[in-house]
Amino acid sequence: MKAAVVEEPGVLRVREVPEPTVGPYDALCDHLYCATCTATDTHIKDGVFFGAIEYPAILGHEAIGRVRELGPKVRNFKVGDLVTRPGATAHPEQGLYVGWGGFAERGIVRDYQAMQEDQVENEGFNFFRLNQVVPPDIDPADATIIINWRETWSYITRMGVKYDTRVLVLGTGGVGLSFIDHAGNLMAREVVAVGSPARFELAKRLGATDCVDYHTENLSEELEKRHPEGFDFIIDAVGRQGNLDSVLPTLKPGGWMALYGVDEYGDVTVSPSKARGTFTISMEGYAEGEVTEPIVRMMREGRLRPREYYDRERIFPLEEINAAFAALKNREMVKAVVKCSEA
Repeated sequence: MKAAVVEEPGVLRVREVPEPTVGPYDALCDHLYCATCTATDTHIKDGVFFGAIEYPAILGHEAIGRVRELGPKVRNFKVGDLVTRPGATAHPEQGLYVGWGGFAERGIVRDYQAMQEDQVENEGFNFFRLNQVVPPDIDPADATIIINWRETWSYITRMGVKYDTRVLVLGTGGVGLSFIDHAGNLMAREVVAVGSPARFELAKRLGATDCVDYHTENLSEELEKRHPEGFDFIIDAVGRQGNLDSVLPTLKPGGWMALYGVDEYGDVTVSPSKARGTFTISMEGYAEGEVTEPIVRMMREGRLRPREYYDRERIFPLEEINAAFAALKNREMVKAVVKCSEA
């Protein structure tokens, strides 16, 4: 089968790879679509991802697949199910690894519930809580955006954003826009975006009440002038050194701030002396498998609109995945969706 493989940092190409290894609790899937993640995928592709990645690696973690075959112990998937986060498997004996393996023609999901019920001793099965069924009325290409939304919805609700709070989001990429979208759906009083002016119109459609250019000199002074009440929550969706310090003076005493982005993971510091008073650094994290149902419900209600994030008329075939990443780099789209197979 074909897959998009990062051969070494900076080299991404589509080539033949071995078929997935299917275990007794695995369901073999045809990968229908996989969306790009500007942070994780780009960092893996460029060799600067903060986690341990071995190369060559099959790229992609925002995939949607359709179940085609069941392992003998699978009980919670059926043939034809639309499922989240399938991935190709590593073949280290052949020198092939995965960066989750979504950009491939086929992969597996694992029946973690059956493994729990059978008391299988495997600490890794918790990861496969991410493999969940998507209702058949959801367009499979639209469904790729669910993965990003699950991560960010789990994160923002665990952090405590709620009705009548004031939220500042740093970043207007796919993650930043998702946080803006979610804060609006949580009925925050104010949702202010700091980012690229090219994305301001979209940010406002998604719920931003104000937008500020990230190039603004004396950013905190400008924000304090426009929003003197300050913010209950600040979320850095980019993750660069200096981002949080540049806006920390706008955080209310008792407020919460969070570093979500990974651009300079491990190198970001915060200077507490810049704050108005005591504040909390949120380390709640997320568990995307816990929130599939509310994400699907909001999609059905029109409160989350996938096609604000990608162009349904511009789906990239797997063979053109480098063109998809070039379009991202040129900021032609928020996310690119790649068609992985003809299934």
